[in-house]
Formats: sequence, C-alpha cells, structure tokens
Amino acid sequence: MSNVQSSYETYESHGPDGTRRQPAYGAGTLPYGIHEDTYRPAYEYLGEWAPEPTGAGRASSRRSARRRRAAERPTPLRRLVPQALVVAFLAGGTSAFVAKDKAIELTVDGRPRTLHTFADDVTELLADEGVAVGAHDVVAPAPGTALSSGDEVAVHYGRPVVLTLDGQRRKVWTTARTVDGALRQLGVRAEGAYVSTSRSQRIGRTGLELDVRTERAVTIMADGRTRTIRTNAATVGEVVEQAGITLRGEDTVSVAQSSFPRDGQTVTVLRVTASREVREELIPFRVRRAEDPSLFQGTEVVERAGRTGTRRVTYALRTVNGVEQRPRLLQTEIVREPQDQIVKVGTKPMPTSVAGAEGLNWSGLAACESGGRPNAVDPSGTYGGLYQFDTQTWQSLGGRGRPQDASAAEQTLRAKKLYVQRGTSPWPHCGARLRG
Repeated sequence: MSNVQSSYETYESHGPDGTRRQPAYGAGTLPYGIHEDTYRPAYEYLGEWAPEPTGAGRASSRRSARRRRAAERPTPLRRLVPQALVVAFLAGGTSAFVAKDKAIELTVDGRPRTLHTFADDVTELLADEGVAVGAHDVVAPAPGTALSSGDEVAVHYGRPVVLTLDGQRRKVWTTARTVDGALRQLGVRAEGAYVSTSRSQRIGRTGLELDVRTERAVTIMADGRTRTIRTNAATVGEVVEQAGITLRGEDTVSVAQSSFPRDGQTVTVLRVTASREVREELIPFRVRRAEDPSLFQGTEVVERAGRTGTRRVTYALRTVNGVEQRPRLLQTEIVREPQDQIVKVGTKPMPTSVAGAEGLNWSGLAACESGGRPNAVDPSGTYGGLYQFDTQTWQSLGGRGRPQDASAAEQTLRAKKLYVQRGTSPWPHCGARLRG
C-alpha cells in the first residue's frame, strides 16, 4: 500500500517523532463560543514526517529534500481560499445553531423538565413535545407567545368536577390537582364546611364528584326561646337536633324537615296536640212538588211529610303552640237517610160563586173566627183556617189535607158550601156577622 493511500492510518498512529497522534476527524468538540480551526490537509503532515522507503538511494534523498523545501515555502493562494471558505462555513453554521437552540423549562401538570428546543413560540413548543391542550386547559404564557432561552412554560390540565354546593348541583372545571386546591380556585369557603372527601384527595384527569356544605347561621325558635347555631347540616331536621330540641308526637317545624337550611334562616318549632271529635249532624229533607188537577188552584196539600236524616261526622282537632286550629273533617257516616216531603199543588180553576151564599159578609165572619188569617189554628189544634174548619168537615166538603193549608179563596168556597147545607150553625158565635 502506498504512502498516500495509507495516509489516514499513518496520521492516526504515528508522528514524526514516533509518538501516537489524535486523528484529524476525531478532534474533541469545543464549547459554544470557542472556535478553533482544526482543518489541515493530511498530505501536509505526510510531507513533514512520512518515512522514506528503505534502499531508495540518492534519488530518494533528493526527493525527500524537495518535499522538505516545498513544505517550508509559503502556501499558495489557491490552496488558502478553499480552507478559508470551509472555516467560515463552519463558524457561521455554529453561530446559527447556537442562536436557534433554547433552554426551556416545561412544566406539564406539575411535572417540570428542562429541555432544548428550536421552537419559536409556545404553540410550536407544545406541538414539538406532543402536549395537546383543550378548551379547559391553561397554558402560561399563552399559546403564540415568543420564546427565549431561559423561559418557563407551564401547562395546567382542566379537570371536571360535579360539585353539589349547599344543595345546588352543577358541573365546573378546575386546573387544581387536589380537592383543597379546587375549593380555593372555585372560591368556596372551606372553613367549617363539610366536604364529602378528604381535602388532600388528588383529582385525576377524569375528575370527581364533590359534595360541599358550607357553614351557615340558622336561628331556631322553640318553647318560647330563640337560639342561633352555626351548622353545615344537610337538612332542617338535623339542625333542630343539633340545637338540642326533641320533636314528640305530632310536633313539627315551620318548614319541611327535609329541606336544605339556608344561611340566616329562622325555623319555628310547632308543638302540636291532636285529638278527635265525633258529632251527630242532621241532614235536611228535600221538598218535591207535584201538580194535582183535582185540587183548586192555590191549594197545596202535603201528601207525605218529610223526615230529616242523621250523619255521624269525625273531626280532627289540633292545637299549635296552645292555639286551637280549625277542625279538619276526617270521616262522614250516614246513620239515617232523609225522606223527601211530597206536596200536591192544585191546578183546578176556582169557581166564582155558590148559589144561595152570595152577598154575605164573609170577610166579617173570617175576621171574627180567625182574625182574617188563612193559616190560623186554635190552641187545641182541632180547628184551622179562616173559618176554623175541623179536618173531617173540611174533607166532607171536598177539601184535601188540612183547611189551613188551602188558599183563602178555597176556604171561602168551602165555607159557602157549608152555609148552603147548614146555615150559620157551624159558627154559633160569629155567624151573625154574615148578615151585618
């Protein structure tokens, strides 16, 4: 193998003085900002220390001398120009590389790391690092912000929380990684509050459900006393118990015991006594009227008397804090059904006169017998009407029912018929009035 073909091997292994030398292409990398031109053609080193072949003689000596003189002469310009271009290219590329490279501290969801990047802004950095962000995630500084070496970029992932706060359920998003941090971020007053899970509980990317009841002031009025307590209870019933008040029997409170107690709310305890009362009540009968063509007009006859019914009614009686309440109907039971009253109403036209009885003073007779009252009844109950008929005489003259129930015209008609039959004898004390 010739000297030229093995120049790299010779340069790697031996120098002019026989010592081992570092290969030109394996030189150590210098720090940024320090530049040294390490480029030198291998044949220059060959000219300095390449060994002579054995037995070359005088010709070989002359060739070696020429090589030494050539090495001592100044380097021609055509050889310096390519070397200068190479050095300039390497120096410029190194400067551009250093300018583009940035040391950035990237913290993703609380996990920091330092990295080198060529990204120009935050958006490009996240894309290069494969960090995807959504609508509920927070990036600081904002996406699109230009980057410089030494900058810090933080990504906080959003976490869904189904929050039931004081009985109101809603879905919220937080970038906090613990329950305690989420409460602070959401502005929830945690002092004295009930929290359904440990406040140090970590919140995963899938989120969690959280029930929080803040501390509230509730006033309880009971048995003439007023007391205000601070509580995080879930129901009014629990607040009453926490106040040391016991409900017995029918006792209750002014709001539903299962309702959520609000801050500043006043709850009144109602002491209730309850009892029952059974009453007997009458049921009135109805009156049914039916026309009867056999009766003169204006005449009404009770064909069947009505009868009242009876019902048994049960009421609930209550007193609230010593005040009686309106009875409440609980149950009704019919003891006896009422019976309708049936009344016959006459439709027969009334005769205008009775032969042999006209021209007499019938109004004077009526005034004497009954004071002119068609429904008059004597103290014994035997005689009734304008002319004080007894029931048997009345019915023998064609009357129906009782005389005092008939119209005044019908009573006068029956009296005229009785006069034709018997004269004034039916009225021994007042009959003389017919003539005067």
